[in-house]
Amino acid sequence: MKVLPSGDKAVLVEFSEALEARIWAERLVEHLPVTLGATTVLVHAPRSAVQPLLTALSKSSNPHTPAHQGQAHTITVHYDGPDLHRVAGITGMSPDQVITAHTSCRLTVGFAGFAPGFAYLIDGDPRLQVPRLDVPRPHVAAGSVALAGAFSGIYPRESAGGWLIIGRTKEWLWDTERERPARLRPGDTVHFEAI
Repeated sequence: MKVLPSGDKAVLVEFSEALEARIWAERLVEHLPVTLGATTVLVHAPRSAVQPLLTALSKSSNPHTPAHQGQAHTITVHYDGPDLHRVAGITGMSPDQVITAHTSCRLTVGFAGFAPGFAYLIDGDPRLQVPRLDVPRPHVAAGSVALAGAFSGIYPRESAGGWLIIGRTKEWLWDTERERPARLRPGDTVHFEAI
């Protein structure tokens, strides 16, 4: 782990992999507020408070599995997105092969961000790594299933966005009327199913 300053009121702790960051975020959040990233944990406290805690937690029992094992979700998708053929061209696959690759993996919610309820899904088929759009779209419909870099994601509500849209779902992802507004949280798994 590498500890870096982030202003005078926070530190950024870098890890070598997403699972390690999630395990540490779960341990740290019992003591201080944190924000989980792909392979980082932003601890919202000065270094003078964080460094002793990191040292103490390093010396204590160090579980290798996260406390939150996560829920499994199946999300049904209409694979008719405006960028499906573009993704096929970038990856050298046919549109059907893109769909098969996207539905054959069980992805993990690595972290959340960008917008409430937006989950960054990791552990997808590495052949589906594609760049973001050069110019983001001003409007992306809620439920758009998209790819960018090594991530898959689902836009939980209408917003701007630069990911390549390969499909759409009608399933809920963010609802403030629910006890847990975000359907997907770090550690959950997602399996996409074509309909």
